[in-house]
Amino acid sequence: MKKFMAFYVAPISAIAQLAKSTPAQRKAGMEAWMAWWKKNEGAVIDLGAPLGKGKSIAVSGAKDGTGKMTGYSILQGETLGAVTKIFRDHPHLSIKGATIELVEVMPTPGQ
Repeated sequence: MKKFMAFYVAPISAIAQLAKSTPAQRKAGMEAWMAWWKKNEGAVIDLGAPLGKGKSIAVSGAKDGTGKMTGYSILQGETLGAVTKIFRDHPHLSIKGATIELVEVMPTPGQ
């Protein structure tokens, strides 16, 4: 099985809107995530976590990151295509303008 990293991306406006959500809205969102996880738990290695503010680092120095990357998960599957299908009904995609970046974790030499 191959490993894949999923990065949850959302516009800053959506992140600000989610921060203003009610406890009931947050509970409903978490329930949707848990239902997705339960449905796909055979593929989910690490459900992940929300991400905080970060830095963008280059040779010229570091600056504040975009703040659009909101979380991550680690999954396993036979192919990128197969794992992509798992995300078709992911609750993150209900956020206006949200995307999920899915990339294969390449094995290091000797693995």
